[in-house]
Amino acid sequence: MGASPSTPRRKETGPEYLISAFVGPTPHPISSEFWTDLLQLPLSLQWPRNRVLHACQAFAQNNYQTKHLAKLLIHLVWCLQDATSASEESSQSYKKAINGAYIASIFLKFMIENVRSFTWEELGLSVDRDEKGLENFPKDQSVEYFVMRGILNYIGTAEVSDESAFLHHELLNFMLVAMSTQLCSGPSPEPKDIHPFLDAAMLQESTVVVSLVQRLLLNFITRPKVPFNSSQYSIFSDEFQPGVLQRVGSAAANIVLLPLYTINYLTGSKGEGFGSPLADNSLLVLLILIHYRKCISLEASSTETGDDGSYLMESSAFHDNPFCKALNNAKDIQFDRVENDFVGNERNRPVVRFSFASLFDTLGTCLKDENSVLLLYSLVHGNVDFLEYCLVRTDLDTLLMPILETLYNASRRTSNQIYMLLIILLILSQDSSFNATIHKLILPNVPWFQERLMHQTSLGSLMVVILIRTIKYNLSKLRDIYLHTNCLAILANMAPHVHRLSGYASQRLVSLFDMLSRKYTKLAELKNDKVSKIASDELEGDNIEADDMSTELHVYTDFLRIVLEIINAILTYALPRNPEVVYAVMHRQEVFLPFKNHPRFNELLENIYTVLDFFNSRMDMQQSDGEEWSVDKVLQVIVITCRSWRGEGMKMFTQLRFTYEQESHPEEFFIPYVWRLVLAHGYSFNPGAINLFPVEIQVNENKLTEEQNV
Repeated sequence: MGASPSTPRRKETGPEYLISAFVGPTPHPISSEFWTDLLQLPLSLQWPRNRVLHACQAFAQNNYQTKHLAKLLIHLVWCLQDATSASEESSQSYKKAINGAYIASIFLKFMIENVRSFTWEELGLSVDRDEKGLENFPKDQSVEYFVMRGILNYIGTAEVSDESAFLHHELLNFMLVAMSTQLCSGPSPEPKDIHPFLDAAMLQESTVVVSLVQRLLLNFITRPKVPFNSSQYSIFSDEFQPGVLQRVGSAAANIVLLPLYTINYLTGSKGEGFGSPLADNSLLVLLILIHYRKCISLEASSTETGDDGSYLMESSAFHDNPFCKALNNAKDIQFDRVENDFVGNERNRPVVRFSFASLFDTLGTCLKDENSVLLLYSLVHGNVDFLEYCLVRTDLDTLLMPILETLYNASRRTSNQIYMLLIILLILSQDSSFNATIHKLILPNVPWFQERLMHQTSLGSLMVVILIRTIKYNLSKLRDIYLHTNCLAILANMAPHVHRLSGYASQRLVSLFDMLSRKYTKLAELKNDKVSKIASDELEGDNIEADDMSTELHVYTDFLRIVLEIINAILTYALPRNPEVVYAVMHRQEVFLPFKNHPRFNELLENIYTVLDFFNSRMDMQQSDGEEWSVDKVLQVIVITCRSWRGEGMKMFTQLRFTYEQESHPEEFFIPYVWRLVLAHGYSFNPGAINLFPVEIQVNENKLTEEQNV
């Protein structure tokens, strides 16, 4: 077997001949009937893995001269244009477009994984404009722009029906492949980075962008099923077996694309009870598009360079992302109808419109999926209208319960998913109405909470319990300061609005202070011992360790102060409504004593001891000689005493209020994060070609042996 697959002894329209000609060195004119024959292949013949690998290698070697990839993609767009027409040939155009998208995905993916130059010249995305058949090709458009315009326009405007569902799904698969050039770039976007298809997508007209974003969101909301019917589509054989190139994916997943429908429709969706690969892929494509950032070239940017000549990246050093802007400006279609008479000329501006209610409800059922969490984050952070819609919903438990359940099971989730969920809660907690509403929502039970029965507890109380539990988990396992800070920030935002916090949540809050105080005390003792040893032994090498301890001690000092401010805010602004908090503070009042004279804490503890003195004196007045005090009796006295509480002697402090702000270069987190989600969803890519983030490359000895024997 040579550089290309052996030519089978069949007529020249046979599958093996056509594939061999496609990957071979002889260019076929774009007007040749060869392309029609290729796109009408039934692809029911199966090839061994080594033959497909040789076909991909031959294609990569010859494509730059033949321009077959560009020609195939142009024919794909022409098929999509025909498929949207009302002609009798539209049904046949569907089949040809499906085959075209599928074949292009396989060979494009192999070339991306094995490219030598990240200018992507090997893709051969250019054609001779004077060639016969290209007379009507737009002179001012590149091939990649023409292709992306055709694909994005079709996805955005063509309804998803039983007939078109496979084509929509295959086009989304192609989009994932075409945009995977990002995997080959470094973690920080640079002016020299080129992503032909992604960059072309960013240049599309607003009507194309808006229609695509709207369609992808509708696919996610409606979660359409794709009927599996082999008789309708030529890429499936009658026995439901993989065809010529479908066999490739299962045999060599790191070489070419394994179509997600091949797995999902034959074995069931990989997701947690979702069952809509079309919806899942729509979401992945949307996330890639909205988080992409195109760095402006040095010549086009006024940003200065550093002393070492390095590029100083500023927020202004990136082109606007039209897909991100379209999502951020999306409007609620129900509200849009009400406001129809007031928007005037704005109606002429293309805007994404969909039902916020439907998306809210869909997210409530999908938040166990990490992709859905990132979509929710993107919306509440970027789209003010959607955030306001969420805040006025009276059934906030629809969103919050799956979020809290995921945080409860933090040990089974990725740290990035935990971060996203906490940031979502932080954004929501910035609104006072949210903090008030969650304490009015009463949950009859919480079946997934295992530590104790939770009956008739408020959503706010559950949220306090889960956040404190997350802090304790982080303290024992992750030890991430950022996670600690987010949890405490949410609790601080909630504190002034706490209403009838449950006894269990109140106990957890005081025990959080106790846990952090013990950690603080231990660190202080270790630091003092280390300083003493350095002073006596004059060991300069231990100074670094002592400095690290000082830094950690300072961090825990801040944490303790925030917890004290949380307790102080409840006692200052909401004491009459929270007798259980008063009880918890009184019950564990000894934990505050060691810090009474601490310079960072004493002013806050003055308020706590003002409350303690007031309630302790009332308790003493109620106590009879030798009388046993039950918990119910103590609570009864506290409830009665709360009615006479006037807050006398309490110092008023400025309320803590935390807000979320993105880092200066969010793309350095979100671009790798999105692609990790894509890979985790089942999209395979050669690990050795990934530069976007570190990848552990596993060597399969059996596979190596097999390749050596080929």
